[in-house]
Amino acid sequence: MTSAVPTVQSEALGRLNGVRHAFFTRQGGVSSGLLASLNGGLGAEDDPANVHENRARMASALGLAPGRLALPWQVHSANVAVATAPWSREEAPRVDAVVTATPGLAAAVTIADCGPILFADAEAGVVAAAHAGWQGAFKGVAEATLATMETLGARRARVTAALGPCIRQASYEVGPEFTARFVAADEDNARFFEPSGKPGHALFDLAAYIVARLRAAGVGTVDDVGLDTYADEERFFSYRRATHRGEADYGRLVAAIALA
Repeated sequence: MTSAVPTVQSEALGRLNGVRHAFFTRQGGVSSGLLASLNGGLGAEDDPANVHENRARMASALGLAPGRLALPWQVHSANVAVATAPWSREEAPRVDAVVTATPGLAAAVTIADCGPILFADAEAGVVAAAHAGWQGAFKGVAEATLATMETLGARRARVTAALGPCIRQASYEVGPEFTARFVAADEDNARFFEPSGKPGHALFDLAAYIVARLRAAGVGTVDDVGLDTYADEERFFSYRRATHRGEADYGRLVAAIALA
């Protein structure tokens, strides 16, 4: 797939017939300043015209007409919606995953450190995108997405799931109450934490946690592109990096998948 804007591709998803996907970077758009340049989020302090132009470029990169991205209003939940057409921002369901079986429509999410997961059962013709920050991952957004895909004919043993660029363990320091929450839910979750340089704090491996949950849920193929949004400022927006710098705003990255 050729693109006018840079993308990150999953090798596993790229092998599927009839499926197009992209983890978009921050490059190739029209936004400026802190949001330069491919900001995909209307929640940022950006001119909506810039965001719509950026999204049109993303749609074109996927071989879709402008406006064919089904993006939800994300709330750090495990809630899922099925899309048959795009929504306006006002109409968008308050969910953190989108499933579709409609060709020419991309299931999409925005992220800025959280884990974007793209799913596909090419045989059934069902794709999905999920926004899995620590809250959504902990609450089971990946498992809920798979269950919704199954209502449209997918089988999780056939599903390919790819985790895109997100904050990685070396960049993700958390406090003791954070670690305690995960270990209280399952003692085995201790393996996703390692001590940091700050007493009582730890580094959390969000990516490994998400991948482990996908595999435990019975996903047939799990891929991880292995890129860190926090550490790679040239290519990715990062909420935590912006917060650490005291910046007033941050851009949103988009992950999207569609049936050709």
